[in-house]
Amino acid sequence: MGELWTQMGSLMATIMFVYAMVERFFPAALRDTLQIHTQKVVNLLYPYVQITFPEFSGERLKRSEAYTAIQTYLSENSSQLAKRLKAEVVKDSQNPLVLSMDDDEEVTDEFRGVKLWWAASKTASNPHAYSFSYYSPMDGKRYFKLTFHKKHRDLITVAYIKHVLEEGKEIALRNRQRKLYTNNPSSGWYGYKQSKWSHIVFEHPATFETLAMEQRKKEEIMNDLVKFRNGKDYYAKIGKAWKRGYLLYGPPGTGKSTMIAAMANFMNYDVYDLELTAVKDNTELRKLLIETSSKAIIVVEDIDCSLDLTGQRNVKKERSEEEEVKDPNKKEEEESNRSSKVTLSGLLNFIDGIWSACGGERIIIFTTNFVDKLDPALIRTGRMDKHIQLSYCRFEAFKVLAKNYLDVDSHHFFPKIAKLLELTNVTPADVAENLMPKCVNEDVETCLLSLIQALEKKLAEEEEEEGLNEEKDKEMKNNGHSVEDVKGNGFML
Repeated sequence: MGELWTQMGSLMATIMFVYAMVERFFPAALRDTLQIHTQKVVNLLYPYVQITFPEFSGERLKRSEAYTAIQTYLSENSSQLAKRLKAEVVKDSQNPLVLSMDDDEEVTDEFRGVKLWWAASKTASNPHAYSFSYYSPMDGKRYFKLTFHKKHRDLITVAYIKHVLEEGKEIALRNRQRKLYTNNPSSGWYGYKQSKWSHIVFEHPATFETLAMEQRKKEEIMNDLVKFRNGKDYYAKIGKAWKRGYLLYGPPGTGKSTMIAAMANFMNYDVYDLELTAVKDNTELRKLLIETSSKAIIVVEDIDCSLDLTGQRNVKKERSEEEEVKDPNKKEEEESNRSSKVTLSGLLNFIDGIWSACGGERIIIFTTNFVDKLDPALIRTGRMDKHIQLSYCRFEAFKVLAKNYLDVDSHHFFPKIAKLLELTNVTPADVAENLMPKCVNEDVETCLLSLIQALEKKLAEEEEEEGLNEEKDKEMKNNGHSVEDVKGNGFML
């Protein structure tokens, strides 16, 4: 054994001597030729292929998206097998502390029965090198190295790498800290660190489980959302932009905003609250759309109140006739005073035009208290695909609120409350306010009694109002006028 080690030592010394002589005395062109031929010999004997993914790329050494996606993928799937890990703080993530492979560590992965190896490495730094990168070159250049058998080249380069990049991006989206955005006035769009949208962390706790609505209706909405989320290939097949519109309508206090929050939490989407009155014109509206991300809900609340978009085409002729008579100076002054010049046509193109196809997996939601006021072109199928009516609170919705606020599933007051809810129109917001304990001494029975009293009072007010209306109708009939005649003459109170 000693003689074997002696021979091995002599061989290594000979190789090092030859290498040093070649490096010192051979011309650079000859060295390159020798290296190429040496590599060919090694490739014949070494059956594995290696692919390198550097951390930075390009002249300005911008951080590589591929490197980031691979790092996320390995942190989620394979880094738990590594013996040495490094901890990094990641901004805008639900898990701010992320563990990943340390330098010079290797882990294995498997794809369709094929075994692969990932290694995290770092090149030696050159302290005299000059770089335009924001990052210091003293740290060296990190990269991931993928190793696999050459007979699986097509599988790895075509399918596996694509799978890793897509899975890494999906994990990053799933772990990100979701945000609630609102649009800035265009005067603040340009300049250092200026943007078209401002955001805060989205932390609304609403879910479909806590939503005061019939269970059957909730399941219908959730099934529709799941179908949309999984419909990327289907939308591509039918040649339609991957987006869906929802119109939420109903009286104030029926839970339209809560429904939006529940949808965002269910889909794990960001929310963009678009304030149309802060948008100057249609061009700005398109620019805001371009700046929204995928996996997002774009919301325009109270669309009937945001801008004068209702019935524009019906009164177009009347307005043109008035403008002909109007003083030109006064007309110019009124145009300049208008804060927003977004038109119905511009809004229609925003939700259903060519520009709406930029990006994908977006949901557009309009809310309104008065659906009859909206232009039919704005809410037709293809723009607002699903209309969801949020109405007054009935017994099934009340049971959800009772569970949320009082943690009760049944009570001897429930039958009476069910009867009162059928006889009167009260919103879920009003019911929730009466169910919420106001002090530490209030128990379940006290809160339910408070609700019963509020419902009885509301019922009495509605009956009194109905009685007054009947008396007015009788009085008008006695005077020889029908209700329709009075309405037509404009005297109906």
